Amino acid sequence: MKFKFPPVKEQIDLIKRGTEEIIPIDELEQKLERSLASGNPLNIKLGCDPSRPDLHLGHTVVLRKLRQFQDLGHYAILIVGDFTGMIGDPSGKSKTRPSLTLEETRDFGRSYFEQASKVIDGNKAKIVYNSEWLSKMYFEDVIKLASKYTIARMLERDDFEKRYKGGEPISIHEILYPLAQAMDSVAIKSDVELGGTDQKFNLLVGRDIQREFDQAPQVILTLPILPGTDGIEKMSKSLDNFIGISESPGEIYGKTLSIPDSLIYKYFELVTDISQTELDEIRQQLENQAINPRNLKRKLARILVAMYYSEQASIEAEQNFDKIFIKKEVPEDVLEVEIKNYNQITIIDLLRQVGVSTTNSDARRLVQQGGVKIGGEKLADPNEKLLLKDGDILKVGKRKFYKLIIK
Repeated sequence: MKFKFPPVKEQIDLIKRGTEEIIPIDELEQKLERSLASGNPLNIKLGCDPSRPDLHLGHTVVLRKLRQFQDLGHYAILIVGDFTGMIGDPSGKSKTRPSLTLEETRDFGRSYFEQASKVIDGNKAKIVYNSEWLSKMYFEDVIKLASKYTIARMLERDDFEKRYKGGEPISIHEILYPLAQAMDSVAIKSDVELGGTDQKFNLLVGRDIQREFDQAPQVILTLPILPGTDGIEKMSKSLDNFIGISESPGEIYGKTLSIPDSLIYKYFELVTDISQTELDEIRQQLENQAINPRNLKRKLARILVAMYYSEQASIEAEQNFDKIFIKKEVPEDVLEVEIKNYNQITIIDLLRQVGVSTTNSDARRLVQQGGVKIGGEKLADPNEKLLLKDGDILKVGKRKFYKLIIK
């Protein structure tokens, strides 16, 4: 089946948006020209990390670029690294990443694809597992593959170079990882591979190995790493500076409003579909002292909630946010929790019963940080015994409310 594609310039303009590097762009133009002439779509490759199945906005930067290629008529191929996940990708790591079992990588891969389908067109994307070809390689095959690359080239990679100079160990299996990832490109005959800037080295190895197998080398597209809500570190669940795409509308809305003003334009550019004209207007508004950046963050928050839920959900999330943080009211949909053994219960026991904390130390930390209130009164002593009343409102953090039911 032949496809009709937009003109090459139109495709390039869209592909360039929010992209850090295209290596090399002239080869991309040539591939698009050939695709346009033949009516055959390009194979666009994205490797999925099976160790992090909970997707946040940082993951969507590259997924959105994959969706753009789909919208242009090209073929999206998601490669779940169930085999390479057992090795552990060392990219950007100062030490060896723990490996996973094959079963774990498969389970995480399925979860990744389900969540990714909120961004890409899952019905038109192909998902494959690289164990399909990597597990079939004999040791002889691995030796022949390793002979196609040098240690000197491998040590050019930033994280390897730093670890080598710092006397940190580098295991042989880590050196094999970029070669294994490169074999993914060979297996699917990748035309274009997408990845974050931290994946640049691995993606370039793919180009070299494809040449060794007499294939046209893939073009590399690297995408920026999205800063987290703190505006400092990259978005990460472990750093608690993330906005998860499966979080509730209220969480997405509230967390978006917490980003620093300096990230407003970058978020609009990298994680929304607004036009270039609208982006230019937002840049101008940010430069206008008369316009409150908070209004732009509210617009961004509404867009994000609508993208992953609905327009109605975005309206309700904003109304609920205003009710809680501007009018200082309790949300209507507050969760009711029945409390047992409530007579002179301690704050720590209460937090664990409600399910906010799983350990005493976690509960104690929440109280010490000033994040626990009952009836609007801040609680300071984790071991204080409480006299609870039916209907008391427990507030934990900025957005979690619980109505206590005493029976």
